[in-house]
Amino acid sequence: MKLVDEELLLERLIEQVKNCKNLEEAKELLYSVFKPDSMLEKAVNCCITYHEGQTRKSGEPYAVHPILVATLVAFLSGNKSCIIAALLHDVIEDTYCTEEELGKKFGSEVLKLVLGLTKIIEIREDNLISSKSKQNLTKSALTFRNMLLASIEDVGVLVVKLCDRLHNMLTLDVLRSEKQKRISEETLVVYAPIAHRLGISSIKNHLEDLSFKYLMPDEYNQISRYINSNNQHMQLGLNEFISKIELLFLNNGFRQGSFEIQKRIKHSYSIYLKMQRKGIGIEEVLDLLGVRILVEKVSDCYLALGILHTHFNPLISRFKDYIALPKQNGYQTIHTTLFDTKNIIEAQIRTFDMHKIAEYGIAAHWRYKEGNVAVPKLDWINDLSSNEVLNSQDYNAIELYEYAKDSLYVEDIAVYSPKGEIFTLPRGATALDFAYEIHTKIGLHAKSAYVNRIKVPLLTELKNGDIVHIITSDEKFYRCSWIDSVKTGKAKASIREFCKQKSREINLINVINILCFIFGTSKNQIENWIEKENLKRRIRQASNDKVYLQDIVNGLKKYAKKSYWFDKYEIKEQKIGNFILYSNHKISNIEFDYCCHPKYGDSIMAFVHSGNAMVHHKFCERADKMLEENKDMVFIKWDAKIPKSYKLLFSLENKKGALAEFLALLAKMQVNLLKINLFNEKSSIVDYFEIIIEFLDNIDPELIKDRLKTHCKILDFVSLNDAYKESWGIK
Repeated sequence: MKLVDEELLLERLIEQVKNCKNLEEAKELLYSVFKPDSMLEKAVNCCITYHEGQTRKSGEPYAVHPILVATLVAFLSGNKSCIIAALLHDVIEDTYCTEEELGKKFGSEVLKLVLGLTKIIEIREDNLISSKSKQNLTKSALTFRNMLLASIEDVGVLVVKLCDRLHNMLTLDVLRSEKQKRISEETLVVYAPIAHRLGISSIKNHLEDLSFKYLMPDEYNQISRYINSNNQHMQLGLNEFISKIELLFLNNGFRQGSFEIQKRIKHSYSIYLKMQRKGIGIEEVLDLLGVRILVEKVSDCYLALGILHTHFNPLISRFKDYIALPKQNGYQTIHTTLFDTKNIIEAQIRTFDMHKIAEYGIAAHWRYKEGNVAVPKLDWINDLSSNEVLNSQDYNAIELYEYAKDSLYVEDIAVYSPKGEIFTLPRGATALDFAYEIHTKIGLHAKSAYVNRIKVPLLTELKNGDIVHIITSDEKFYRCSWIDSVKTGKAKASIREFCKQKSREINLINVINILCFIFGTSKNQIENWIEKENLKRRIRQASNDKVYLQDIVNGLKKYAKKSYWFDKYEIKEQKIGNFILYSNHKISNIEFDYCCHPKYGDSIMAFVHSGNAMVHHKFCERADKMLEENKDMVFIKWDAKIPKSYKLLFSLENKKGALAEFLALLAKMQVNLLKINLFNEKSSIVDYFEIIIEFLDNIDPELIKDRLKTHCKILDFVSLNDAYKESWGIK
């Protein structure tokens, strides 16, 4: 059977699954895909029995859902354990069936898969990824965590879960609009990227397009209308192009039947992403049309490429060879874009075996028992699962969510080490990302970088094919302010973790030095008192909380020299400028040194010199040396009542009332508008605005930014609160 027929079969099956509403049809569909035996029939019957009396929102028996999920799994993989697990994936969670009962009836392998699936939390009621509720965000982050941890035991868990999500997306029409959007968002940011990393593009594309349809219906309909109205013209153009290359291949070394040419039109969501990334309309998307050329051997791929480039002008900037440099998910294909007489067409060239991997990914080694079918690399699962962010029981949901998202998205460039090792990184990755990709210690000790033998800054953006050499030092470089400058989840998570460790060390020394200044005694004396009073656990908390600090002082008073002033060790609040200080000494003024540049909200500390507090960024290198020298220090924090100022550059559609609506939104969000400038081009349908806004510290700037994104296109959003400049009168 030709592979192109299998693709048509999958499209037809997905349509049948979407329209199937009763148990008999569902069973018939499953048995048409996978020949039944006694064990499969037993699993189907158990599924129906366990879920008896349960219905879906649409009204059909609940058991229809797991049977159809099993049908999709059967088509993709043909793995019997996965099919049975798909049939029974909800029975432990939603019915009276126990783990013991399931294991006894279907064996340990099926039980392990079902338990892995049961651990995966997904949206069922009102849990929204982008919700402002931290509880909801935590639940969505936990979806990532449990999915990845369950997949270590058996990657079949992910295959079943993807099919489960696909069927849910196909039947989303019965839910209310708000729920449709919530589930679609989770699908787009959790499930589609996982399908990509597993190499299952046939499922990824459907998940993306279905999510796109519910999340951005206007954009989806715009693209659909364009494709439908131009479909006949595009199909004729593709047919004409295919006829040309078939003739060229037969006249240049290929025999009839040794190759196959498929026509393709880019799927909707990838068209939308291309339009957004390039800032273009759908008419300007160059690779909207495409052909896929399947050949028998790798050498035939390059023969086909030579024929195409000899007879059609290639757009060299768009040439990619993923056969020589495969993606981590096992994807191998040559991409080239060609100028035909009437169209610009992307040609993809791969072998038949490469096509199996491209369409079915990790499931291909189950689906195709014969042939040279490689298994996609799954190192990324181990990398993710071994990371402290994922394994911590006290994890930060936002950090975990960000790490998993960054680590799942598409790798777009391949770079080399000086020894020729290949590393795949996301587009926009820097030399420092590369250092962390090699090893977290290399990233921590990275001093400088050479790209193609030229010395460059560590934040230099890498390009496809670069040779990168990292120079390390014995010294550690924490670079805590660089988190937003690196691209990979691994680099961000590593920098953040190293900085947390460093912060804990600094906090400890900070409190010791503050106590030394309060009591006017030595570091050794303070440490002895703390040991006697068993206050070690409370020390770190005291670096951020005045109450804890006073409690520790009260606990140590009895060891201090007797004083005529009973309140000598009473810590008092002092406000100076944008800062609040707590000390038993009078602080005259706030000063800044030239070594660091703290902005409002940054972690800070203060050293006392001649009655003045010298403010430094917590991670300032000069301040680090002063810490070790046990210089006098004072408790300091930012005054939360000082408004934060931001500059916002954004665009609005040039329509009546757009600006008034936007300004009304700012007022509702308790955001003050200080200044506004308009940049207008007559040739443009878009107006650009620059505004200065301010809001109190208890309002999260990221929430402000997220809410504004839904009403305008944000080009820049930067803080104007620079404590250093304010102190020195620099404007």
